[in-house]
Amino acid sequence: MTLYGVGLGPGQPDLVTVRGKRALESADVVYSPGRLSRSVATEHVPESRIGDLDFPMTRDEEKLRAAWKEAAAEIAPTARDGDAAFVTLGDPNVYSTFGHLRRTLAAFHPAVDLEVVPGVSAVTAFATALGVEVTAGSSLALREADQGASPTGPDRMILFKVTDAPATHEGLTEAGYDVVYGRRLFMEQGETVVTDDPTDIDERDYYTLAYAERPDARVEQATDAFLEAADESGVVTDGGAQSIGDLERQERSEAALCGDEVRR
Repeated sequence: MTLYGVGLGPGQPDLVTVRGKRALESADVVYSPGRLSRSVATEHVPESRIGDLDFPMTRDEEKLRAAWKEAAAEIAPTARDGDAAFVTLGDPNVYSTFGHLRRTLAAFHPAVDLEVVPGVSAVTAFATALGVEVTAGSSLALREADQGASPTGPDRMILFKVTDAPATHEGLTEAGYDVVYGRRLFMEQGETVVTDDPTDIDERDYYTLAYAERPDARVEQATDAFLEAADESGVVTDGGAQSIGDLERQERSEAALCGDEVRR
């Protein structure tokens, strides 16, 4: 039958996708790798159908491989005889434990069929939570910032695992970035914090990310012309009509950048 890798989204139960909810409800056993993912899953399935998996908190690769082999050996019979689900916060293919399970099953239990159900990832949820618009024509890089690391280079970055915000902040600001932090975004487990002051979140928390942007990185958008056409009272009197030709050229350019078909 099938093992579903189900992305639960950032943490709020109502941000699980409709397809993800159906996969959870149809699974004979829903396997959870941790307390937080379990708390979301139990909002959709009874605890009696939750299978807890134990993974050691270690960087020892031998111990980790042994744990994943044990987990795969437990899940494989259920997935061969019926349907099973393995849940993870965010998306199963983005900074997720699911990749380890998929590789282990492929090596030792290749007969198990896999299907991935994508979830809302912090890669996208951050934009809403932090009030950031990633516009057409923008480039965005994903980096890790564990233990105070402050990677630089791209004009815009999302930093995962910001576990020492003051140290990361120092390196980023010295490199010319503006930075805003988000902790436990769209999560019911713990306090959500959005701030540009790293001292507000100076304690270690794995579920902290940052958005770093160089001040001159903004890409001009076609609809900026509407705001530029406003009078002193803020009322748009001509809708940017004087620059319609410029708007059309800008829109065609943005469509090309997004890979959309350019219509005439």
